[in-house]
Amino acid sequence: MKSRVIRRMTAAESASAQRHAAGGLRSAGLGRGDRIVLTLPGSPNYVNVVLAATRTGVVPVPLDPRLTPHEVAQIVDDVEPSLVVTTQAELDDLLAGPESELAAWPLCRPMHFTSGTTGRPKGVWSGLLDDDDARSLALEERELWGFMAGDINLVISPVYHSAPLRFAVGTLLADGSVIVLPKFEPQPFVEAVEQFAPTTMFCVPAHLQRLFAWQDETGDNRDLTTFRLVAHAGAPCPDAIRRRTHETFGRDAVWEFYGSTEGQWTACPADDWHTHPGTVGRARPGRVVTADGDGLLWCAVPPWARFEYWRDPEKTAAAWKDTPDGPAFTVGDLGRVEDGWVYLDARRTDLIITGGVNVYPAEVESVLAEVPGVEDVAVFGRPDESWGQRVCAAYVGDVPEVTLRERATERLSPPKRPKEYVRLAELPRTATGKVRRHEL
Repeated sequence: MKSRVIRRMTAAESASAQRHAAGGLRSAGLGRGDRIVLTLPGSPNYVNVVLAATRTGVVPVPLDPRLTPHEVAQIVDDVEPSLVVTTQAELDDLLAGPESELAAWPLCRPMHFTSGTTGRPKGVWSGLLDDDDARSLALEERELWGFMAGDINLVISPVYHSAPLRFAVGTLLADGSVIVLPKFEPQPFVEAVEQFAPTTMFCVPAHLQRLFAWQDETGDNRDLTTFRLVAHAGAPCPDAIRRRTHETFGRDAVWEFYGSTEGQWTACPADDWHTHPGTVGRARPGRVVTADGDGLLWCAVPPWARFEYWRDPEKTAAAWKDTPDGPAFTVGDLGRVEDGWVYLDARRTDLIITGGVNVYPAEVESVLAEVPGVEDVAVFGRPDESWGQRVCAAYVGDVPEVTLRERATERLSPPKRPKEYVRLAELPRTATGKVRRHEL
């Protein structure tokens, strides 16, 4: 199978393609508030069509192309789109439209669906924005990440997911350039860095783990310090991987952030993590993060960052509450806020309650991940007649189970020690790196 050519798309090239795509959308009868479902692999032109849609008030609904026909049909029935694009040829048809005008800023956010790691995916709908809110939404990303005309954003995650798409869009709106890798593989990634000298990248810890394992196996340690910004999120990052990321890309370049499909919460430069180990940073500008008496985290956001779950008023109502800082939402994560620093403990849905004791998988995972030879690890609960749930661990790596048990005995109190271990070739993950614990 012939590999796809990797190229750099400039802001000027993208702007021209966006104008044609806007005309293609209008020719297809789509207007403000209509939905377009995209269920095909990412590419530079995928980004162009998304931008053309949002800058004309058409709402893109990006879907994972690996979804089954049944899964796609459920979402399409729910969203009632005016157009469904499933092939590159259909995407090209839109890009062949007559040139049409674009708004200065995206007039809406794409309607992403939650990954569905704990249940049926939900559409996150943020509504149509007026001109002021549209400008504020775009500029807050630019000001936080410093997007600028000289940037080259290397997209290594599936571009139909919210974070990589947001970084690509922000770069293009700031007159930067974008490179989209067809998929992440360590060698093509290193070669792309060497060829294009990209300046920004979003990644998930699974990408970093694969890169470092490949470097150790091949001895290929080419310079990767062209980046001014390497932002990682999407899953807990083991400390050893985080520290090596700081060494590989340069401590000044690496940031972690905490967010979700629903919205963005914090940002944390590497220096802040070293000063406050374990933190995911402080609240982003314009946001206030608090923890309630049950340890549930809430985030108050400005008007342009508000959302509802598509056609699900009950779930929407459960996610929001009024606070002194304004309307705040939760996604069910547990944690704490100390002097403004936000710390995550677990997702409420990941929390294991064994014999009345709360066990946070992230804590157990961080201990087991330090064992030499452990490449990946996930901790989860299974039903137990005596204790309600028992703690279990799945791991990847050539490590005897007894070694893991010894480390757990040394570092963890009895309720936190996994009662079962299973070795796997790989952990089941979503495309953005989240472990599918329900499959375990």
